[in-house]
Amino acid sequence: MPATELRRSALVAFPAGAMFDLIEAAEHYPSFLPWCAGTTILERDDSVVAAEIQVDYHGIRFGFTTRNPKRRPDWLGVRLERGPFRRFEGDWRITSLTPAACKVEFDFQYEVGGTLSSRLARSVFDHVATTLVDAFVARAESVPRPVEGGVASISR
Repeated sequence: MPATELRRSALVAFPAGAMFDLIEAAEHYPSFLPWCAGTTILERDDSVVAAEIQVDYHGIRFGFTTRNPKRRPDWLGVRLERGPFRRFEGDWRITSLTPAACKVEFDFQYEVGGTLSSRLARSVFDHVATTLVDAFVARAESVPRPVEGGVASISR
């Protein structure tokens, strides 16, 4: 099967640094990504975050490990270390527009192997990949909006 390529973007009323932190914090994924059954942070420092992600979507279960280079607050790469994919890589780019808003872009490519588990993973990831940016935008909209110099609550 050929690789699936995806490109999504969104404008978010959320500061760029805070949006980066939300995307980078894989340990919180199970609380807002319905397909994410669990995460384990394997390593984190200023230049990389590595995590094991457990997926459970409509009874299809598998795990994968990524090692993700990063440059806070504007870029986070997604690089596969282990999992049911031949290819699995992407880039999150966050561009500050104002102190309280940013543009989020996600470019992602993945390709599964020929095994049954790989084909099942593809069916899950076709859904996950197309809804991922929306899930992070919804998460950002559900938490208090920090601004430079402190935290402010924005009324709707």
